[in-house]
Formats: sequence, structure tokens, C-alpha cells
Amino acid sequence: MSAAVHPLAGPIALLAREVSGVQVRWAGCRPAARQRIYFANHTSHLDFVVLWSALPRDVRRLALPVAAEDYWDTGIRGYLAQSVFHAILVRRRGPAEQLGVAEALAESCRMIDRLAEAMGTTHSLILFPEGTRGNGETIGAFRSGLYYLAQKRPDLELVPVYLDNLSRILPKGEVLPVPLLSRLTFGEPIQLEGAETKAMFLERARAAVQALSRRDRS
Repeated sequence: MSAAVHPLAGPIALLAREVSGVQVRWAGCRPAARQRIYFANHTSHLDFVVLWSALPRDVRRLALPVAAEDYWDTGIRGYLAQSVFHAILVRRRGPAEQLGVAEALAESCRMIDRLAEAMGTTHSLILFPEGTRGNGETIGAFRSGLYYLAQKRPDLELVPVYLDNLSRILPKGEVLPVPLLSRLTFGEPIQLEGAETKAMFLERARAAVQALSRRDRS
């Protein structure tokens, strides 16, 4: 995948930071143009745009957001997601859609292979393991994709990120953001440990993001 920067990338990054009033804090690591997976809580459609814009220019040019196809693959949103942000759009299953265990596992494997292929040897990912937007108060259970990516790429740092107040800036169902202050905190990287089960790892990853939320409010 090309790392070429779209001419709109800079202005959109600036606009996102202005609208969100985001205060960025690197609490557990420093910015680096190395391959990483940034994983964060999810409360707003602005989340990936703000996280992406908060990265230094040389870092974000190689950072690929993972976003929901059903929301981002349409009209101007589709153009921005794919041409400006170089986002990887993934299909979400609806609540009424039922898959057998084998079929669900095969679909998950295909998605992980696709994400790993998109990363190659240079790109990072921006990922929201909850899979859907939360209420801004609690962080939901993490889905298994982060675990399988950690298995496939054990060499990568997985950086927890906490986004605070974006659910108020662009509430669910609203189109226009409300200018308020928000905060984005990058935590200490984690990696999959040898003896960890999927459940253990996902809960530890969730707890890493949750700890950043408590740190922000202390």
C-alpha cells in the first residue's frame, strides 16, 4: 500500500484537532515511525479521525485506520476514508446474522490476513477492539481480532489509547460536531505473552485502556 500523503490530509488533521480541542499526552511511550498497533476505546465516529490526526505527520502517513464499512463506505465519507486516510474498511455482522463456529472462524482469519497484508513491513494500524461504539462511560469487552493480530505479528508493540469526551463532541445520531475539549492518552505498549489465553490477553488489553481512563480523571 502506498504511503503517499493526500493533499487534504494536513488540512483535515488540523481541522480534526481544532474541532475536538484534543490535548495529546504520551504517557507510556514516545511517538515513533515504527510499526505499531494503536488500539483504543470507541465512542464516536470521530474517534479514528482524531487519533489519526493526533499522530505526528511522519507517523500518521504510515498509520492505517480500521473502520466499519457500513458507515464509511458511502459518499464523501467513503472518499475521505479510502483516499485520504487510507482506511481499511471491514464488514460488521448485524445482530440478526448468525454464523456457525467454523464459518465465523474462517471469516475472522480472512480479516486478520487482510489486515496483516495491508500492514506489510512498514504500516501501523489504528484499531477499536470493542467493535462498536460505547456510551463514553464504560469500555466494552474486546473482540478477538486484536488477539489474533498479536499472534500473527508478535514483533509489534500494541499501544493502548484512551479517548475522552469525544462522545459529547459528536454524539450518536448527530452529524455536526460540538466544539469541546477532549483528551487522548497513549499508554505503555503491551505484547502477547507466551502462556496467555485469548480471554486473558483481551482482558489485559482492555484493562490497559481502562487504566488510562482512570489516570485521565485523577
